[in-house]
Amino acid sequence: MLAALTGLGLSTAAGLNAYIPLLVVGLLANFTDQVRLPQDFAWLANGWVLSIIGVLLLAEVVLDKVPVVDSVNDMIQTVVRPASGGVVFSATEAAARLDGSTWMSERPWVSWVLGIGVALAVHVMKTTARPVVNASTAGVGAPVVSTVEDAGSLGISLVAVFLPVLVLAVVAALALLAWWVLRRVRRRRRRVPGRGRARPG
Repeated sequence: MLAALTGLGLSTAAGLNAYIPLLVVGLLANFTDQVRLPQDFAWLANGWVLSIIGVLLLAEVVLDKVPVVDSVNDMIQTVVRPASGGVVFSATEAAARLDGSTWMSERPWVSWVLGIGVALAVHVMKTTARPVVNASTAGVGAPVVSTVEDAGSLGISLVAVFLPVLVLAVVAALALLAWWVLRRVRRRRRRVPGRGRARPG
């Protein structure tokens, strides 16, 4: 069960930043025994692959902190983040080792679906909240929120690997945050139409 929580946590982190959990998994697999990658995912610990992921992470960190540009970047990441979630969930063999289930190990596509679904859900929450933050803070809040998201992705990735029992608490907190964000967005949309109405003469 802990292995499944690791996969869940890593795919959640991928929804915030596609490259941080990939880098964490790759580095830990390369330099420690904490993460063991199956043969199909051994490329993730390759030095060249890690270097490319590092460069992409650097670009993501910069672009995601610029108002307007961050929204364009989020559109591009709609494909990248879910894909990353699928990779890290499958690479950690979480699904294959879930309760020793042979059903999961014989159906590797299930881990991809779970990883992609979780990362996509978190990504949607992120892309829904960002325009609200930008509009309400005149863009000043973008770098602050982006930094918090990056730190959250790193923190969740480390928790998923070293303290997977806490993953459910983290996911629950994110779900609560998503509910709060959606309420804010709905309230904002309800106010906008009223601004454009002509005053009675």
